[in-house]
Amino acid sequence: MGEAVPMTGDVSRRRYARLTLLGPGREPAAESTAILALYPVDLREACERSLVSGRLLHMAGVRVPTVLDAACGGDGSSRDEGWVLLEDLGEATLYDLADRPWADVEPAFEAAVDLLPRIAGLPRPAVASLNPPLDRELLLRELAMTREVFLEPRGLGVGPRLWGALEHLCEALGDETPVPCHRDFGARNLIPLPATPAGTPGAMSTLGAVGVLDHQDLRLGPPLYDLASLLNDSLFPPADAEQRLLARALSPAGSSPGSGPIPPQSRESYHRAAAQRTLKAVGSYAAFARRGGGRHVGLIRPTLERALEHLRHAPETAAVAPELAALWLGDGPDGPALLD
Repeated sequence: MGEAVPMTGDVSRRRYARLTLLGPGREPAAESTAILALYPVDLREACERSLVSGRLLHMAGVRVPTVLDAACGGDGSSRDEGWVLLEDLGEATLYDLADRPWADVEPAFEAAVDLLPRIAGLPRPAVASLNPPLDRELLLRELAMTREVFLEPRGLGVGPRLWGALEHLCEALGDETPVPCHRDFGARNLIPLPATPAGTPGAMSTLGAVGVLDHQDLRLGPPLYDLASLLNDSLFPPADAEQRLLARALSPAGSSPGSGPIPPQSRESYHRAAAQRTLKAVGSYAAFARRGGGRHVGLIRPTLERALEHLRHAPETAAVAPELAALWLGDGPDGPALLD
């Protein structure tokens, strides 16, 4: 094994390194790099779950990194980290393509949309055994974290009436029949893959295919949660592209992708899921910044603005969204001080 280069992780406490693998002659091997994922002792169960979730997704035809080796229990000591050695799918995520013209990026988003039925169609008992469901209680706890770590410290907390509207939104999401969902199906967890020649054995697509990372949180959740994550996490599609991707995902059964009208109930469900997901993300970014990781601070304001836009369209919060916008963003161009 050659050089090990630490990688910038996300908001998790997992750590990553890109390894250069050497062949017998100390020259780089044909497949010369791999990713080492390190799990702290208290996250060893997540390490084990990642092996199971990866197998489930692979069997469903979702491109995930191949596991090259693993020792989720470390090397035997109770203090050892768990680790997984993974195939390296590439350095750039969809989020890293933010400066590219949208026309170059949209095919990868379309490919990601097309994976959603495969994920939702995973065997429910197997997925249910991995993690607690993303039910109304967990959805609301996530918003409570955003209130605790971000809103209240900045004087942006909400009273009982406004918080009650957010509770109703989470209750409505929790009442939807849950399906398997990736849980973090956003641009930072999707890798655009190079085009493959037609007829290549094992190739999933000749254009716009994506690889899926960080799937250990696979669980049952609201049916449109992964779609809401894809279209509202870090890299936001332009409004017209968002509508095209929604139509591709939500066209009635039996119609070709994007050819039919989106049912109003599906739009409502999408706005609910997107509102909750973006508010949750604001709390995650703020909590990560508290721990010294400021990489996502710049995403807080646009993500909060995105949340307010969806709150305006969700039935449970439409009436209070203007009041929330005034409280959280203020009347001036800069709004309240969102950052410490």
